[in-house]
Amino acid sequence: MIRTATPADVPLIHSMVRELAEYEKALEEAGATEEQLREALFGERPAAFAHIAESADGEPAGFALWFLNFSTWRGVHGIYLEDLYVRPQARGGGHGKALLAELARICVERGYERLEWSVLNWNKPSIDFYEALGARPQDEWTVYRLTDGALAELGRGSGR
Repeated sequence: MIRTATPADVPLIHSMVRELAEYEKALEEAGATEEQLREALFGERPAAFAHIAESADGEPAGFALWFLNFSTWRGVHGIYLEDLYVRPQARGGGHGKALLAELARICVERGYERLEWSVLNWNKPSIDFYEALGARPQDEWTVYRLTDGALAELGRGSGR
């Protein structure tokens, strides 16, 4: 049901990234190209990794795209799950849980001590799903992000 993505999966992953962005009401923000994903996943120095969930008949049901993070408090790597997506017609079939279980297995096997991700506050079905697995929100933290002009300005040394 779960397999490691291959370079041949890049168009599929790109398509599902766009499906996820549409579900999250942010399709206009999803500008990554297939070539960028190919380089990130399978280039000379991969920065991210992906797994594909398939239904019993071999149809692509979803994907997980992740990368390594590092905890200075724990002193070891962890996994940051950037995207978890199961296509609407495949939801309820155990694919999301299987993808998370595979990432948890990788963590345990490699000695990583954290599997983390973000979820939109309005996405109640996903929040309920994650909490049913034992995941707990880290609500004492607020995510900050620099992009576009603010990132460029600070990078040029002329921050506000």
